[in-house]
Amino acid sequence: MPWTQTVRVWQATGRMRLFCWQNREMSHADAPLKPAPEARSAYPAFHSITTRWMDNDAYGHVNNVVYYSWFDTAVNAYLMEHGALDTHAGQAIGLVVETHCNYFAPLSFPQTVQVGIRVAHVGNSSVRYELGVFGDSERTAAKGHFVHVYVDAQTRRPVPLPASLKTVLETLL
Repeated sequence: MPWTQTVRVWQATGRMRLFCWQNREMSHADAPLKPAPEARSAYPAFHSITTRWMDNDAYGHVNNVVYYSWFDTAVNAYLMEHGALDTHAGQAIGLVVETHCNYFAPLSFPQTVQVGIRVAHVGNSSVRYELGVFGDSERTAAKGHFVHVYVDAQTRRPVPLPASLKTVLETLL
């Protein structure tokens, strides 16, 4: 049975925006693909992270919010190691504006994980990173993405990606 839903969303500017969509019965051919684990070979770069005791939750596995921290740590460490990010003197900074994660297998302390890094899209002032978290398996325990929008460090207005950053990003495409 079709339905329509309207959602009112307040924007940071204080204005309201209306979003409207319609549900329709979908055949299996129209259905979105179910997320699936990926192989290590899908990622051109890796960053190792050692889990901590505090990463585990009451269920004995790494809590979901920790993965987002790993995403941010892996990308920023990679950029710093390759001279594309200077957190003290850089004129442009990357702000995370979108993030997502799918989970496939549990990880827990004590364990070292590897975060695979790749770039899916480079825009004028933004980058979409895709990340895979690996434990002992050759398949991702989790995978996700986040989007950095690069802004002027003082004004917080979007700026074109610095040339040094673009050069490093090309190695991750």
